[in-house]
Amino acid sequence: MSIEIKDLYDLNHTKAAEYLSQFQYPWEALAGISAFIIELGKTLSEEEYDNPSENVWIAKDVVFYNRVTNYIKGPAIIGHGTEIRPSAFIRGSVLVGDNCVIGNSTELKNVILFDNVQVPHFNYVGDSILGYKAHMGAGSITSNVKSDKLNVVVKNGEAFIETGRKKVGAMLGDRVEVGCNSVLNPGTIIGRDSNIYPTSCVRGVVPEYSIRKDNGVIIPKNQ
Repeated sequence: MSIEIKDLYDLNHTKAAEYLSQFQYPWEALAGISAFIIELGKTLSEEEYDNPSENVWIAKDVVFYNRVTNYIKGPAIIGHGTEIRPSAFIRGSVLVGDNCVIGNSTELKNVILFDNVQVPHFNYVGDSILGYKAHMGAGSITSNVKSDKLNVVVKNGEAFIETGRKKVGAMLGDRVEVGCNSVLNPGTIIGRDSNIYPTSCVRGVVPEYSIRKDNGVIIPKNQ
């Protein structure tokens, strides 16, 4: 299947549209997220965004359930209407879209979350891009480093695509649903509108409009 940005994401649902449009594959955008956020932050309206610390911009209508327990390191942008729940850990190089949910004890690092993304309970998302309305169930995580510490390779059918990076998490297309306690291994790509069964260990590419069962079997959604 195609794993290009244009086939995974509707760029109308992110402030990173112009940035992402210059790349073919989503992992190519990971290296520049930090610099992109810093430049984008400088253009944001002071009437709409607070700038509480260096290179951190938070929309004034963001909802914090317990701000004392949250940690937000720059560069980071948190979009309008987003909920930040207790003990969220935002480690930097994080662009969160509008109307997202960053849940309790969820950790984010070097990611782009499109609008309406939900990572609501005990999630780790690193070196990843999550498309519009993508949702990760409780305890599901993106694993972003191989155990042998070699560069991540994306397996797409019989093709092996070198990313040139040691850290690549998961690329979730628009409206992807990831079941609870699933692990998305380094270089996992899930096509638009696909579902992952709970407790799955996923590697490689899952086509769009598919259901991946916990035994690794992939079926079209219309079956």
